[in-house]
Amino acid sequence: MKIDLNADLGEGCASDAELLKLVTSANIACGFHAGDAQTMLASVREALKNGVAIGAHPSFPDRDNFGRTAMTLPPETVYAQTLYQIGALAAIAKAEGGVMRHVKPHGMLYNQAAKDPQLADAIAKAVHACDPHLILVGLAGSELIRAGEHYGLSTRQEVFADRGYLADGSLVPRNQPGAMIEDEEQSLAQTLGMVETGRVKSLSGEWASVVAQTVCLHGDGEHALAFARRLRAAFAERNIAIVA
Repeated sequence: MKIDLNADLGEGCASDAELLKLVTSANIACGFHAGDAQTMLASVREALKNGVAIGAHPSFPDRDNFGRTAMTLPPETVYAQTLYQIGALAAIAKAEGGVMRHVKPHGMLYNQAAKDPQLADAIAKAVHACDPHLILVGLAGSELIRAGEHYGLSTRQEVFADRGYLADGSLVPRNQPGAMIEDEEQSLAQTLGMVETGRVKSLSGEWASVVAQTVCLHGDGEHALAFARRLRAAFAERNIAIVA
């Protein structure tokens, strides 16, 4: 059994450098919700130094609310914006002697694409147009995964250590109670359960099926680094390999 550990980087979090020593994949902000050319370059260099897979983290154009504002944009606009962002990071990675490996949408773009086939299609189409060898990362069982498969992309189904789930396998919206899991023991148990059994207990008490190929670790929590180290240790105890 194996698992990928990913983290969102280049968003102004002070723990980025330490987190890159614990994860296998980095999703680097491309300027639309956070970051800029300088932070993208710095993040790419740091990822390469640690042997971490480089990925783009495109967003809706929403710096004021960190990419968490719901938007209704024409699919062609989303296609163009996604191409723009991932193309910029791909160029920086190439200039530094690296290769961009994957794309994971951010925030509300990610959440809406999980349920909206047209939005998911626009993102997957942009990823394929940029490089058909890129991996598209999306919520396990989501429309984004289906769109990626439609375009012949390799996909990676993602689960979250610190997020609550609904009975249909989707995430509890951030503005609702139970969206974030604050208890470290609960987060650890949920993550191990998803990886080892392929299911997660929803807020309503029902079990939802998930495919766990990569686990998202948020680096902005008070105990984020300690939890990341503890999770790696738990995987090692269970002979679960951590690989990009």
